[in-house]
Amino acid sequence: MISINNLSFFYQKKEPLFESLDIELKPGNIYGLLGKNGAGKTTLMKLMSGLLFPKSGSIDIFGHLPQERNPDFLSDIFFLPEEFFLPDLKIKNFVSLYRRNYPKFYLEKFNMYLNSFKLSQKSRFDNLSFGEKKKVIFSFGLASNCKLLLLDEPTNGLDIPSKTIFRKILASSLDEKRIIIVSTHVVRDLQNLIDPIVMIDKGKIIVNSELFDISKMISMEHQYTEPKGSLLYSEKVMDGYTVVTENKNKTESKIDIEILFNAIQSNKKIVSLLNSGVSHGSR
Repeated sequence: MISINNLSFFYQKKEPLFESLDIELKPGNIYGLLGKNGAGKTTLMKLMSGLLFPKSGSIDIFGHLPQERNPDFLSDIFFLPEEFFLPDLKIKNFVSLYRRNYPKFYLEKFNMYLNSFKLSQKSRFDNLSFGEKKKVIFSFGLASNCKLLLLDEPTNGLDIPSKTIFRKILASSLDEKRIIIVSTHVVRDLQNLIDPIVMIDKGKIIVNSELFDISKMISMEHQYTEPKGSLLYSEKVMDGYTVVTENKNKTESKIDIEILFNAIQSNKKIVSLLNSGVSHGSR
């Protein structure tokens, strides 16, 4: 369980990024962390991993305070940042050196993931592309068997076949004890994988809900002609329009996460509607 209470944080000489932020995240979920540029997604991940410290409030992750940097905590968390530095080592030497930090590291799983991406442990990082390096570190993070996996823009640098492999591996790695948090701008890469959805706006968590619950409050439908009448939002798509309306009949509809994000940015009434009837993070 991750429990964040009354969290405040700001960078020196800047306006507060978070003020009185509260959220609970439960194991057994792949959370999609969404927000505009500068909303604080990466900062929140750094706070969770203990790379940044709260100015006030508390963060409890599986009974640990991240800022204490307790070895037991550090061995159960893996953070894959959007940008990273790797030493000029062979993959096998990197694994031999850094797996010591993760007592539950599973070498057979790492080899399986690496083979899925068609990479060899004999390769040196300096001879790999950015996308290939990301595949290695992603595979290492999953093989660490840590309880909390933080992925910041993990599909950046991956080609289309690699994104498919990434999704399959990530989906197969989830269990009831693990929390996976994925921050992404490329929502369509992960549309069928991330759930619940967490959205940050102006230092607040404005949505923390499962897609099933969201679909009970709003409806998305496709129309071929320009929509009219009472709408929450509409967006032009290739062969018509996607229309967002209040789900008064409670009929289930598929939620497009990217359109949901755009709709919320356009019409804040949707946030009030979702929060009026959604059980946050319930699973």
